[in-house]
Amino acid sequence: MTFFKQYIAQTVSGALPAFFAGAEVPADEIVSLIEYPPDTSMGDLALPCFKLSRTLRRSPVQIALALEQILSGSEAVEAKALNGYLNFRIKDDALVNTVLSAVEEKGAKYGSSGSGEGKTVVLDYSSPNVAKPFHIGHLGTTVIGHSLKKLHEFEGYKCIGINYLGDWGTQFGKLIVAYRKWGCKEAVESGGIDELVSLYVKFHAEAESDPSLNDQARAEFHKLEEHDEDNTKLWKWFVEISLREYEKTYKQLGITFDSYAGESFYSDKMPAQVEKLRELGLLKIDDGASIVDLEKYGMPPCLILKKDGSTLYPTRDIAAAYYRHETYRFDKAIYVTAAQQSLHFAQWFKVVELMGYDWYDKLVHVPYGTVSINGEKIATRTGNVILLRDLLSLAIAKVRGITKEKNPGMPDEQLDEIAETVGVGAVVFYYLSNNRIKDINFVLEDALSYEGNTGPYVQYTYARTCSLIDKGVAVEKPEKFLISTEEEHRLCVLLSMFPERVGAAIESYEPSFITRYIIDLCTAYNRFYHECPILSVSDPAVSGTRVWLTKATSTVLENAFSLICLKTIKQI
Repeated sequence: MTFFKQYIAQTVSGALPAFFAGAEVPADEIVSLIEYPPDTSMGDLALPCFKLSRTLRRSPVQIALALEQILSGSEAVEAKALNGYLNFRIKDDALVNTVLSAVEEKGAKYGSSGSGEGKTVVLDYSSPNVAKPFHIGHLGTTVIGHSLKKLHEFEGYKCIGINYLGDWGTQFGKLIVAYRKWGCKEAVESGGIDELVSLYVKFHAEAESDPSLNDQARAEFHKLEEHDEDNTKLWKWFVEISLREYEKTYKQLGITFDSYAGESFYSDKMPAQVEKLRELGLLKIDDGASIVDLEKYGMPPCLILKKDGSTLYPTRDIAAAYYRHETYRFDKAIYVTAAQQSLHFAQWFKVVELMGYDWYDKLVHVPYGTVSINGEKIATRTGNVILLRDLLSLAIAKVRGITKEKNPGMPDEQLDEIAETVGVGAVVFYYLSNNRIKDINFVLEDALSYEGNTGPYVQYTYARTCSLIDKGVAVEKPEKFLISTEEEHRLCVLLSMFPERVGAAIESYEPSFITRYIIDLCTAYNRFYHECPILSVSDPAVSGTRVWLTKATSTVLENAFSLICLKTIKQI
């Protein structure tokens, strides 16, 4: 609706001086006031006139009535004043021809404003801890992060997706101790990451009765930081085993990264940042540990070095941010992690600012809520996890069963494609349908439903548009598009709103704006599909317009799907 908002604003702004004794209100200001009515029966757009009262020295009711006169002869909109609001309904002819022409012209780029051209964004997401399972708790950072990458790319940004692997830290000391005490090479080679997880869980179980194991783990990690040959060899092996497993899941999700530089990559880059903190007088000794005091900023101290000189997460994050800025010269650096880490990011962001780095305000933390299965929280230490690979496999198997039951003669190859696309898509869509900051209780049966606000429902709707387009391939495009029903009008309005939803999703770092838009569009299209005959209409202008409305819906759905890691499929 951006085009029509601008049209209304420019028309109103240009006419105001003649109606209100030379008073002027810039078109940009008027655009910012235009909103969507809570009830579509009131119109497509509304201009509240209350904020114009002071400038125009009239009551909102008088202003609305005057503006109704200004726009009375418009070929694009019908304006009606009501209680200080000016409500607009876009005229069918202007709406359908503007929207369908724009979708046809821009195609795969429809919805993009190009606002990111010439800018670079670094996105840090997924970042699993090596030697730990890729469980459903990792789904949030992975799909939210990749969706934000796709959104920014769509707007023209150059995006660098970084999988900041958790391949450094005391947990590797624990794993080294556990492997040497209870593990063997053959078991790890055959069991892979599952065997590493078993060793990690056993370590914590044994440490409950023997706390000295924790001291041994810290000592082994410190040796690793000192480049001990044996520990380094074991560490590299653990990383290799883990990456092989993670890549399987990323392939299923259709996710790739530009960099796998994990925490270990910055081990030789941290000393320079620690030294800079010392030179600036920011580093203080507190009970043997090195900290940056943040009390005056309302935060606990930021720990930089432990008593034994080992580094911590803030140390590595600061070094990583510096390296990324020097390497990529980013305009934004986005970190997608759980909301529980918000304080951690606030602390080291503040330390970066205190260090005098002028790019501190380009660092963005995007938090998200926790996920549970049937109300049960995930805990790696106790072994209470739902592996993402198992969840995806279960979803795929269930979709395959449903599809085969409905289509008993369908070839296995086609069944497999549908099952993979719809099963994985159901899990991703279910997660991204929620506001990212809210906690999610994942219910697979709900996610797999073909009814309601689900992945299978929207993928089925896309498949429906493809089927109808194939059937209507011989229908000619009319010289002028023509609509006459409320269902067609509402569908056009929703198609016109896609660019705004993309912009809002980027501004708020909120992929759920896109999933909700997809649901709204699918609902509007299905209502149109059931109420408006398409290929059976005798009038070629009406039939042609409805086929092109279907084509536009298919294009916009495909564009929107790509922004939330959802694959398209033409038959379900």
